[in-house]
Amino acid sequence: MKSIILAGGSGTRLYPVTQAINKHLLPVYNKPMIYYPLSLVMLIGIRDVLIVVNEKDKEAFCNLLRDGSHLGMRIEYAIQEEPRGLAEGLLIGEKFLDGDNVCYMLGDNVFFGHDLPKTMLEAKKDVEDRGGAVVFGYYVKDPERFGVVEFDDDGNVVDLKEKPKKPKSHYAVVGMYFYDSRAVEFAKGVKPSSRGELEITSINKSYLREGSLRVKLLGRGFAWFDAGTHDSFLEAGEFVETMEKKTGLMIGCIEEIAYRNGWIDREQLIKLAEPLSKTEYGKYLLRVAEEE
Repeated sequence: MKSIILAGGSGTRLYPVTQAINKHLLPVYNKPMIYYPLSLVMLIGIRDVLIVVNEKDKEAFCNLLRDGSHLGMRIEYAIQEEPRGLAEGLLIGEKFLDGDNVCYMLGDNVFFGHDLPKTMLEAKKDVEDRGGAVVFGYYVKDPERFGVVEFDDDGNVVDLKEKPKKPKSHYAVVGMYFYDSRAVEFAKGVKPSSRGELEITSINKSYLREGSLRVKLLGRGFAWFDAGTHDSFLEAGEFVETMEKKTGLMIGCIEEIAYRNGWIDREQLIKLAEPLSKTEYGKYLLRVAEEE
């Protein structure tokens, strides 16, 4: 399985800040936002990642993440000419996927949960073994802002609606999707919605119609932030700060994950940490390297 992270778009909900910088490069507490979805795909062992970016931002992403070899990964970049909807990232990534299954992530979604890597690994294995798609639902108080799952009386998924005016549940589909190799073909059949966008909900509904969509609910113990608004962006940063200060462990630290995965060795970790040694981030990496 490979991964695509959608990090293009114009970030209009965060204007005027994002008129100068791509929102996925903004700091969520002490790391660029893009570190959080990237760290999750690393935690489930995915080393081939495509990041979909705007043309004007590609150089900045390359300066930050390079080609991934310093992390024991292969990171590529593809250009999104203009934002046409979340489903477009799969079309842009067709050549990169080359018929493989995909973990599709939205670059402005921040997740946390003790069992999150386990939950993601289960979804990954489910798609690899059975095909189809696995998506995740999260309880929200304002479901009209999101793609919403509708259930019948027995808890079975019967429909998905994008930003419904009268939601039939409080469960939003979050920006983390596991698809089999047919996702690109489904994306090719998506027509622009009334908002003029290629909706990711349309792909999910394609799987639902054939009975191969599984929706797993992220209940208590999980946190999700759609960090595309000023309030949620601030909330995500405050959450990360609180968790890191309480535990002494970093969330979304890509160098640490690469090291613990065995993708880089201790010497490589120290080499990455030394230029950052005057920062808390660099000091943390050096402490990780000093562990037995």
